[in-house]
Amino acid sequence: MEKFVLDAVEHITTRPRTVYETIAADPLTPVVGAEITGVDLTRELPDRQLAEIRHAFLEHHVLVFRDQALSVEDHKRFAAHFGELRPLPVAVPEGRDPVVLEISADKDSTDVDGHGWHADGTSNPELALGSMLHISRTPDIGSGGDTLFANMHLAYEVLSPAMRAFLDGLTAVHDDAVAWQGHTPPEGYVLPRNEHPLVVRHPETGRKLLFVNPAYTSHIPQLSGAESKALLTMLFDLVARTPMLSCRVRWTPDTLVFWDNRSVQHHAVWDYYPHARHGRRVAIKGRRPEA
Repeated sequence: MEKFVLDAVEHITTRPRTVYETIAADPLTPVVGAEITGVDLTRELPDRQLAEIRHAFLEHHVLVFRDQALSVEDHKRFAAHFGELRPLPVAVPEGRDPVVLEISADKDSTDVDGHGWHADGTSNPELALGSMLHISRTPDIGSGGDTLFANMHLAYEVLSPAMRAFLDGLTAVHDDAVAWQGHTPPEGYVLPRNEHPLVVRHPETGRKLLFVNPAYTSHIPQLSGAESKALLTMLFDLVARTPMLSCRVRWTPDTLVFWDNRSVQHHAVWDYYPHARHGRRVAIKGRRPEA
């Protein structure tokens, strides 16, 4: 493996970890993810504990909370501590909560939400700050349905200095038509399409990260069609083929995962058909990505 790849990983793994007073954060891997204990999300959390969770969120990018038997209101209350909840992009039936996305798959499913590497809704003008997914039922076989999360700061940092310098000046078009390819959007839904920097800075930490994904990114307008396709394929493969960038969350019933949609991509593995898996997700409003 190239030395600058190992140097980038070592830079992350040798940083001192925060010692918390009201929670414990057990890293899932050296580069992304942590399991958080000492928290009961069914109760209103004290300010000190919320502040430590926010810090852990920025440090680890993906937080896993086990054994949290949450009601919808518990779920929404916890999410609202981090910002305004983001309404679903499509109209919901009367009586359904407009900020709660039901996640469900069973023997009748022909596809599942999140199967493939992506960040949520990157074709929109503003990017969601993060998402909270609570899984209430896992496959009856006792395994399957894991979610992978990749650190996109590290995906940028493992590139060669020459490649990073080249990418810094480019943009990419994110188009919902890519995500809906082969499917029919709901009636009245206008497919968003926006151009964003290919490398952006995290709005809270200022760290650079790679901002393209195969679910939404169509092309790089500064390059020819062939050049754009070749470069995007290389960047997509970097995430898919470099396990060192990612962690794997194994779901158990009543687990909530809170991930930073600005700094990670995720992939919901559909390896449990025909068994069922159920949960719900809420997202938190963010802002437009900036170079």
